[in-house]
Amino acid sequence: MQTRVVIVCALVALAAAPVSATTYDVGPGQPLAAIGDAPWATLQPGDVVRIHWRAEPYREKWVIGRSGTEQAPIVVEGVLGPGGERPIVSGDGATTPAPLNFWNEARGVIKVGGSNVPDSELAAWVVIENLDVRSAHQAYSFTDDSGAAQSYAQNAAAIFVEAAQHVVIRNCVISDSGNGLFVAASDGATRDVRIERNWIVGNGNVGSIYEHNTYTAAIGIVYEGNRFGPLRPGAGGNNLKDRSAGLVVRYNWIEGGNRELDLVDAEDSDVIVNDPSYRDTYVYGNVLIEPDDSGNRQIVHYGGDSGNEAIYRKGRLHFFHNTVVSTRAGRTTLLRLSTNDESADVVDNVIWMQAGGDQLELLAEFGDLLLSHNWIEPGFVDAFGGLGGTITDDGTNEEELDPLFADAAAQDFRLLPGSGAIDAAGPLPGVPPAHAVVAQYVEHQRTEPRVTSGAAPDLGAFETCVAAPCPEPGAVLGLVAALGSLATLRRHSCRSSRSTSTA
Repeated sequence: MQTRVVIVCALVALAAAPVSATTYDVGPGQPLAAIGDAPWATLQPGDVVRIHWRAEPYREKWVIGRSGTEQAPIVVEGVLGPGGERPIVSGDGATTPAPLNFWNEARGVIKVGGSNVPDSELAAWVVIENLDVRSAHQAYSFTDDSGAAQSYAQNAAAIFVEAAQHVVIRNCVISDSGNGLFVAASDGATRDVRIERNWIVGNGNVGSIYEHNTYTAAIGIVYEGNRFGPLRPGAGGNNLKDRSAGLVVRYNWIEGGNRELDLVDAEDSDVIVNDPSYRDTYVYGNVLIEPDDSGNRQIVHYGGDSGNEAIYRKGRLHFFHNTVVSTRAGRTTLLRLSTNDESADVVDNVIWMQAGGDQLELLAEFGDLLLSHNWIEPGFVDAFGGLGGTITDDGTNEEELDPLFADAAAQDFRLLPGSGAIDAAGPLPGVPPAHAVVAQYVEHQRTEPRVTSGAAPDLGAFETCVAAPCPEPGAVLGLVAALGSLATLRRHSCRSSRSTSTA
């Protein structure tokens, strides 16, 4: 019996062992001269395609239609140049290499899932990182896999995830496209997408409201540590538009767009609408900046826009520990909740209007809003046009004229000593431990651990060190490594001038 057990265990271990992986190096002086020389149609789990920087862009486009595993994902990574430059992959004048053949070729430069060669509907366990992907725009053309010239579709994307699971897009620049990033629901087949530490800017189409910096729909999607900049001048789209279930937007810098966040219904997927995570959306630890020249005055829209109210989100937006800044000369709307069936808990935020508190409305008429433990300028109104929903203000907000930012003109929104937002956070209703605020954004495209330095966390996106000398942004990461644990770091961290803690 013991011999049989050993044999069975050996067979299980052999079955679980990954196939031998291969690294394919592309670029000047490398074994492969072109991206198309990599064996995209036959990649195996653990394979890595390394695209080395060169001075001129790579003008190639391709599909990733293969799957890795959790232990051995397929990785496509850029190898940075001598000054940290990411390799540029441009759709302008790009060519699709044979033998690849895939659906919707006019929709993207890099496409994930959905191909005839390789024969695959769903890709899985794919990582794309360290690339500058650009120019999937209707103004540009490309050569398809049959050698024919084509133009990009109006809704083309630099990276188009059509049908995939367990995808990470990390540390890329995504620009000059119709949609910067497009993630398709594929009727709920697309799941577990992580968008981390990217610089997403300059996308959209002039005069159109239908293309955005990112446009996503999936089950389980996390945006973390990204920098979102303004769209293409004259474009009318939103910065981050999403139709997902299980959406988490945390520790990002989001500046500009028709709306900074447009979180609406999954109009094309009953699977997403019926997923239990569809009714809870988490937005926390972000810097949200509404410029004076942006389109819509609403910073966040939550609910739906299809007109079919039966499939609107009809859940709760958990909106906490964000720093919200408006530099509009006129009015600003914090939230538009589509109907009175949408709710929002607005807790522990800093909300500052350069034009003054009387230029802020909390709601664009409808919805159920809880307002608790926020720093907010006095003079704000419930709704400029009259309130059709409900606002519960529990009386715990800090209403002051100046949040005491370190340097608002330079967009340094950390807090100075004496700010009423320091050590002022309250409890987060209905927020599970998985969404505790444990990090904060670092300019740009990084995060660092967020360590409470006083009796309670500070309001807004930053836990501010107010005693001198304070570490430079990012230096706390070195402290964590040197001291061994966040618990040790807590004992060495700077203290707030209002702290009563002696721990």
